[in-house]
Amino acid sequence: MATHTASHPPAGAAPAPARAPYARVKAYLKQGLSSGRWPPETLMPSESELVHQFGVSRMTVTRALRELQTEGLVHRVQGLGTYAAHLAPVSSTLTIRDLHEEIVARGHHHHAEVHLSRKEPCDAALAPKLGLSAGDPVFHTLIVHHENGVPLQCEDRFVNPACAPDYLQTDFTRITPTHYLLTVAPLWEAQYAIEAGRPTAQEARLLGIARTDPCLVIVRRTVNHNVPITLVRLVHPGHSYRLEGHFKP
Repeated sequence: MATHTASHPPAGAAPAPARAPYARVKAYLKQGLSSGRWPPETLMPSESELVHQFGVSRMTVTRALRELQTEGLVHRVQGLGTYAAHLAPVSSTLTIRDLHEEIVARGHHHHAEVHLSRKEPCDAALAPKLGLSAGDPVFHTLIVHHENGVPLQCEDRFVNPACAPDYLQTDFTRITPTHYLLTVAPLWEAQYAIEAGRPTAQEARLLGIARTDPCLVIVRRTVNHNVPITLVRLVHPGHSYRLEGHFKP
């Protein structure tokens, strides 16, 4: 941890505000991650160690770790601890955001319609993407998300039952699959494919658009500790959705 020497501000200059305790912990961990002190998949200091080192409360340390996890810099595994995350190149980095939170942040109303929620045999093409064998059980949901009553996204998702055994018992009109899965199987790695495309006949019907209408199509596969969690196809009418991102080194 860097040491600081006392200095006097120029005459008339206001003193710098003191950094909040959680921010000191966060800055220390962030500096260690950026310097390579904790390579990807390395177990980082425990909450108890950080409480002792900084003389702060466990709640303060928890907040720092939670913010680092939100930023994709660490992954917290229940009962095991906090691990340094794999950091993808900036050009391909996207944050997985909960669609419900995005809509609410715009001051709009979100509601979801569940059109399919079942266990079914995994087909041969899908099986290797989820670490399964053809014919193994797989969870399948088809959900349409609405913003202020207008269809915004068709979410066609397959889930590895070993990662989220209670997935089908969840009420997805009250919580999104993204939110639920990030809670029970924290993200370790994500692979994306993003393209302009056309909807299938079913997607066009559910979104209330024509088969010829342009769409933004995102296919995403997520993994936790080398175990595939889910594969999802997200289809958005081209006029109603945009991707946004922010990077800060």
